[in-house]
Amino acid sequence: MTGVPVVCRATLPPMRRLFPSTTSVTKAPASGGTVTESPQGQWSLESLMDAYAYPEAPTGPGGSWLRANMVASLDGAAHHEGRSQPLSCEADMRIFGVLRGLADAVVVGAQTVRQEGYRPARRREAFEERRAAAGQGPAPAIAVVSAGLELDFGLPLFTEPLVPTLLVTGAAAPQQGLAEARRRGVEVVFAGDGAAVDPGRVAGALAERGLRRLLTEGGPRMLGQFTEADALDELCLTISPRITAGDAPRIVNGWGHTVPADFSLEGLLEENGFLFTRYSRVRQ
Repeated sequence: MTGVPVVCRATLPPMRRLFPSTTSVTKAPASGGTVTESPQGQWSLESLMDAYAYPEAPTGPGGSWLRANMVASLDGAAHHEGRSQPLSCEADMRIFGVLRGLADAVVVGAQTVRQEGYRPARRREAFEERRAAAGQGPAPAIAVVSAGLELDFGLPLFTEPLVPTLLVTGAAAPQQGLAEARRRGVEVVFAGDGAAVDPGRVAGALAERGLRRLLTEGGPRMLGQFTEADALDELCLTISPRITAGDAPRIVNGWGHTVPADFSLEGLLEENGFLFTRYSRVRQ
């Protein structure tokens, strides 16, 4: 992140809700009771959890809901010099933590694991009560999607997780890699008949293990595969007020839809010029 200015600072204006708009400072969250927001829009952690709550009746395969969390620059870059952190800020990381805190599993591609230096999800006291009420474990499982299994299974992500890390791959994946993953205690989930993963079967395969509230953090190639399979139910996109230029990919990198996929705006927050959007897939 060298040379990239830090835009989000505690001294700057706090978060405010732009959509859905409201004139009231008190609202009823999905969990019952009320949550009060200050006139300046200073959102509590509970308010963010309510704003990003999963649907009570998910409509995906096996009763699942697959949401993506991504960040993009003003000129559409998904990362800067190979990492998303230079486009992020404190508020973005706060929402990142909330989305993880609500998920059963975080689905991520092998390339992103290598680039971002993924570690196991950790237990967070602020989410313990809500996770227990929802029947969830102490932290979300990390589900790594890979066909070639070119992963270092000696990393803490695989050897030191609070909740066992999952390897999502195809039934014809390399046997040596499968054996090494299992030796390290990694749980293998098959979602495809060949070596490659069928993105349209990932959510259903995880739902069979009781993991229905799904969050994917990319990367762009895997998100492209999910959108091509029309498997994405929701997109949480942070728009960073930065221009990077260069040749970084868009947040969704793939062949594209024959007919563009439509999404509906469900929520919009703003802090220090960063926009935090939430869109849901419009289905017939």
